[in-house]
Amino acid sequence: MKFVDEASIKVEAGKGGDGCLSFRREKYIAHGGPDGGDGGDGGSVYLRGDAALNTLVDYRFKPRCKAPKGEHGKGSDRKGAKGDDVYLRVPLGTSVFDDDTDEYLGDISRADEVMLVGQAGFHGLGNARFKSSTNRAPRQTSKGQPGEIRNLRLELRLIADVGLLGLPNAGKSTLISAVSAARPKIADYPFTTLVPNLGVVRLGEDESFVIADIPGLIEGAADGAGLGVQFLKHLARTRVLLHLLDISPIDNSDPVENFHVIERELANYSAGIAHKDRWLVLTKLDTLSPEEAKVKADSILAQLNVTIPVFMISAVSNQGVRELMGAVYEYLADLREQERADAAIEEAYAEQEARIVNETHSYSVTLRETRRAQRQQEKLGILDDDDDEQDEDFDEDAAESQSEDDYDFDREAAKNQDDDFDDDDDDHGVIVHYER
Repeated sequence: MKFVDEASIKVEAGKGGDGCLSFRREKYIAHGGPDGGDGGDGGSVYLRGDAALNTLVDYRFKPRCKAPKGEHGKGSDRKGAKGDDVYLRVPLGTSVFDDDTDEYLGDISRADEVMLVGQAGFHGLGNARFKSSTNRAPRQTSKGQPGEIRNLRLELRLIADVGLLGLPNAGKSTLISAVSAARPKIADYPFTTLVPNLGVVRLGEDESFVIADIPGLIEGAADGAGLGVQFLKHLARTRVLLHLLDISPIDNSDPVENFHVIERELANYSAGIAHKDRWLVLTKLDTLSPEEAKVKADSILAQLNVTIPVFMISAVSNQGVRELMGAVYEYLADLREQERADAAIEEAYAEQEARIVNETHSYSVTLRETRRAQRQQEKLGILDDDDDEQDEDFDEDAAESQSEDDYDFDREAAKNQDDDFDDDDDDHGVIVHYER
């Protein structure tokens, strides 16, 4: 199934049914009075979290959703039927924004969690509602109100405890395939991973956590280079980031500079993600001898001078992998214990997550507007080029036409002069004037 993490949809709640104008007409009952019933409420539109989904691809092909309207009221005080509510299934981790105002509406993070995104129209009133002691035969009713119409922007941010990031071919896909049942594509060329992958790491019967692998970043990704940073938003919900650094890059690049490239791209994308807890993981130890690997690692760490936890692994030979996963699980368990003990820590984390969601959404909106402006400029540039070509063609045609006219005029004038000369000879001084 194609992975789609953004979608724009239009939802329209159902209109309320109109009230009925009716009077009771029955044999042997005089002046039966008004008996027009109310209309039914329209159907509302809801989003519901579904743990079985992991993509928004369905809404690429069905971007519009309209709930049924309520039925009109009927005579004999019968009320119209209510329109059925519509529930749209979305994957867990979906953030919802108003596409017209960029307002953050909420987040679907639990299974069967429901969010109202389109309020149904209220029903109209029948004439029976308007009867009184002074108005015993009312003829007024009210119309049903229209349902709410909204343009929504859905953005999926995968729910994971740990995020993997690094340059292409840093060993992210190899690591997630070694520690979980995930089987991403692995090859010896860059950008093998084109979409995020999730894997469940199980260390024991009740000891597990979710790890996310995103496509690799390159320098200038924040400006659209490579695959850009469109998948970095999936790190918004992670608790710790593992920065994988190839200890011996195949392109002979400098690992220290590669580390700083990722750090700069994170800072350019989101300050919130850049301030998440990060661990440095030196990968591909199997490509060097133990002595060479130790010397290379010591040199890299001396130049980086980092204070974050550092691990050295080889996902191919499983060297250091279990120790890394065990340390990650203990770190996550400590965080959860602290949140249970102190509600303020949990609130602070929720606020940080909401801030990151807004930051990543703002980045996506800015990037979308920039691309739209670029496309418009390209279209205008094409039109301008066509206009210039038309002007050049027009000038050439005009010049050719003018030169032909000038040539015809000169030839005609020369002919007239010859004729004048001949006529002068023939008529012995009699000047003959020719009119053109």
